[in-house]
Amino acid sequence: MNETDHLQPIENTPYDASRTRPSSTRVLAVDDEPAACKLLSLILTPPMFRCVTACTAEEALVALQREPFDAVISDLQMPGLSGMELLLEVRHRHPHMAFLVTTGVDDLDVGVKAMRSGADDYLVKPLRESAVVASLENALRKRKLEQEVEDYRQHLEEMVAERTHQLQDALERVEQSYEDTLQSLGAAIDLRDNETEGHSQRVCRYSLEIARAMGWQDKQLGTLARGAYLHDIGKLGVPDGILLKPGPLTPEERKIMQRHAQIGFDLVKDIPFLADATDVVLMHHERFDGTGYPQGLKGEAIPLSARIFAIADTLDAVTSERPYQRASSFESAREIIRRLSGTAFDPQIVNVFLSIREDVWPTIASNQRRIAGLSAEQRKNPSMLRIGLGLIPD
Repeated sequence: MNETDHLQPIENTPYDASRTRPSSTRVLAVDDEPAACKLLSLILTPPMFRCVTACTAEEALVALQREPFDAVISDLQMPGLSGMELLLEVRHRHPHMAFLVTTGVDDLDVGVKAMRSGADDYLVKPLRESAVVASLENALRKRKLEQEVEDYRQHLEEMVAERTHQLQDALERVEQSYEDTLQSLGAAIDLRDNETEGHSQRVCRYSLEIARAMGWQDKQLGTLARGAYLHDIGKLGVPDGILLKPGPLTPEERKIMQRHAQIGFDLVKDIPFLADATDVVLMHHERFDGTGYPQGLKGEAIPLSARIFAIADTLDAVTSERPYQRASSFESAREIIRRLSGTAFDPQIVNVFLSIREDVWPTIASNQRRIAGLSAEQRKNPSMLRIGLGLIPD
């Protein structure tokens, strides 16, 4: 099953304003002339309409706060707040309410100004029933359509937000599965070579510590972590007789062992989520002076991630117990790395490494050893992340 198979279908149903609109259209008629209000009351009668009147714009605003209306028909010229000012206020408070203006002056400029301000239509007095009803119905249809479009837009936004949330959840699961895969691969590598148990986890953390001190961001850190975890994956292709040999390797055996860098590169280069980790996998045995393998790269020709990792790898090699070597102190490891600056290691990265507090490295090593005793579920516990046991940055 794909990670996105769990996504739930989202109902794509447009909002239907007619389901919430009552059978009678509620109209607020506003005019300082009682006769004009009376006329509109006679035109807009039940059952199609229910008309409420107000003599001033101020009264109209109170009525609008008191109860809902579908439309306002207002005179433009009134004492106090004008009809134009009422229009602007209604548009601000009720953007989808139909609004018609009436005027005693048959002046096209007045009507255009009102409509530019948000009126749906303008009517010239004396009012005719057919004109009032036709204009009102057109305005209501227009506003209803606008409301439906707006509601549908909001509905789409909610659908997008919901689907985005679902996809984010799925992505988090995919990323977690990637991290679990890396942990399993790293563990498999370490188990194959008993002398390096926990090595992949420790060098990953050491590398990240150095990179953070260099100002690397999360995406870069993630790439480095993947490479650090998998740097020795090519050892899976090295014969046991060579990999597990307790004594020194012959020159021929050493050549075979050195192939693990190329073998590892070939294993991961075509895996999409691991492709960006190939620099460390292929080049973690290159040396700053050009005497490393497999390509003999020198100086800045070696990718920065591989130059960082080389120091972390040596730090762990010196401070870990091996059949052919007792573990040395972190202080000794720092001195070895300092001495090899410019030959094995990039001097600038060595300076960054030496600037980090000495107690950081044994703390990381101790924390990583604790991971060995944790189950997969325990490793995901946020408290483990808080004390620095997280392996791949978010």
